Amino acid sequence: MTGASGPVALLVAAGSGERLGHGRPKALVEVAGRTLLDWSLAALRAAGIDQIVVALPDGAEAPPGCIGVRGGATRSASVRAALAAAPPSEAIVVHDAARPLAPPDLFARALAALASADCAIAAARVTDTIKEAEGDTVVATLDRSRLWAIQTPQAFRREALERALDVDDAILARATDDAWLVERAGGSVRVVESSPANFKITTPHDLQVAELLLTSQQ
Repeated sequence: MTGASGPVALLVAAGSGERLGHGRPKALVEVAGRTLLDWSLAALRAAGIDQIVVALPDGAEAPPGCIGVRGGATRSASVRAALAAAPPSEAIVVHDAARPLAPPDLFARALAALASADCAIAAARVTDTIKEAEGDTVVATLDRSRLWAIQTPQAFRREALERALDVDDAILARATDDAWLVERAGGSVRVVESSPANFKITTPHDLQVAELLLTSQQ
């Protein structure tokens, strides 16, 4: 399912990037000669998605060929603002600018999964043992065969995402991803298997690893 006019991507690029320690918004930090925002735009376009709305930090200009909106106070508020500015389309792809290593086929597989779901999310299988603790005391060891580390892209039927985002700001602030909002609204969510290589850049170490990987691809 792609919709008559093709999918629209909402690129979330409004994060502060404080943990990176570069003194600028995360999406504007350079790695391997380009900003994270530029790398993520390239990934979307390599996947054949050219209708893109970017949620930007204050003062940043929209990249050429994109619609720019001011990001919200929370991640999902940024998605809601971007969705409001998106051109007509039945399918929406949400992607984080902080994941510059997403391969083109991952976007295609997420969109294809909408044929049987309201939402499809990229995710990597959990390989570490995961324990639940209260303070520093372990209370349970979780069955990792049932656990997934969630990533972006996440693809949505537009009406399902609009319905999920139609909540007050307090609920938006609790959402660590938009798929949770779809789940909360009773929508169906499918997992599309991805790789740990599609990691989110959060720390200086992540940036160093991304530098090596992106440089090797050039």
